[in-house]
Amino acid sequence: MSPDRKLGVGVIGALAWADKAHLPGYAHYDRCRRVAICDILPERARHLADKFGFERIYDNVEAMLADPDIDMVDICTPTDTHLALSRQVLAAGKHVLCEKPIALNAADAFGLAREANEKALRTKVGFTFRYSPALKQMKQWIVDGTMGEIYHVQGFQQNSQWLDPMFPLRQYSEIPPGEKLLPASIVGYGSHLVDLLRWLAGDFKAVSSLMRNFVPERIVRGQEGLKRLPIDDGTVAIIDYESGAQGTLQTSFVAIGNYPGIEIRIYGSKGAAIGRLVVENGIAETLHFATPDQVEFREVELPPESFPPGATINTPWPELYYRQLVRDWTDEILDDLPADNTFIDGAKSQDIVDAIVLSQKERRWVSLPLHKEP
Repeated sequence: MSPDRKLGVGVIGALAWADKAHLPGYAHYDRCRRVAICDILPERARHLADKFGFERIYDNVEAMLADPDIDMVDICTPTDTHLALSRQVLAAGKHVLCEKPIALNAADAFGLAREANEKALRTKVGFTFRYSPALKQMKQWIVDGTMGEIYHVQGFQQNSQWLDPMFPLRQYSEIPPGEKLLPASIVGYGSHLVDLLRWLAGDFKAVSSLMRNFVPERIVRGQEGLKRLPIDDGTVAIIDYESGAQGTLQTSFVAIGNYPGIEIRIYGSKGAAIGRLVVENGIAETLHFATPDQVEFREVELPPESFPPGATINTPWPELYYRQLVRDWTDEILDDLPADNTFIDGAKSQDIVDAIVLSQKERRWVSLPLHKEP
């Protein structure tokens, strides 16, 4: 690959998350050629194209996919569009980065990963929090043996905004029929937590879960007035890891505190670490570490090289993490580096979510995997 070669980037979706996270990532990496943004509303696409220096806009996905200058497509659209759009991108012979979840069930997600493998196309999932400098350091401590054998893994995810029933719930464009408990917190930022706990500590062997609805009536985006919607406002799961480690996972839509907040605690035979990804006092995250001979947790200050060039601990977290994601993804493609955080990872995360939901429904331990990977 020519050292001057740039990756031609096309983005589908010009809403808030593209503005806050995805597009700044491309604007801050000079190996990206910002070719096009596509949105059903051309004025939205034009606004962000002008803001971030993209060359042109489209209001039609097929037309953008026919653009020969585009090597990869970033899908930043509502959840229920991810599967179909990813298939379109793969059919057009383009590499694809898709926001999570890549599909609404694990079977479809694994099928999507299989399609990409068959076409020898690269994939990546928008598991933003993998690119936290604090969690990347925790991962390194696990890999290099600094923490020893891993005994306990604890993950907590909070979102306090849906404690208020008047804050519109964005997960449902229409109210599904029936009175059964509908997965929500475990699917939203909870899927990030599931991915992080598997990425850090290894594959899950089995899970057992408890899900609850705490706010029975609330505003739903696109609907008038308060609606009765039995969603999962909180999920707790016990994890039996393949390694023998014990894990707990908790997700919430109604836990008071800044959001989204993720806290990971890992305890090993040689050390323990706490990574706290909660914006407080202008700081994006904190990292603490303890050892058997110094049991009080002490704060770890990460060096500048832990951050993408030009970013610091004060950079807003969506931009901070996505700038690193974009750099890794671009380098993987241009330099033919080993793939990481692919559609297989997205499918495995969805498989775990499906198992947690099944455990709640059938009130039992559920063994993993539910589906075989391709």
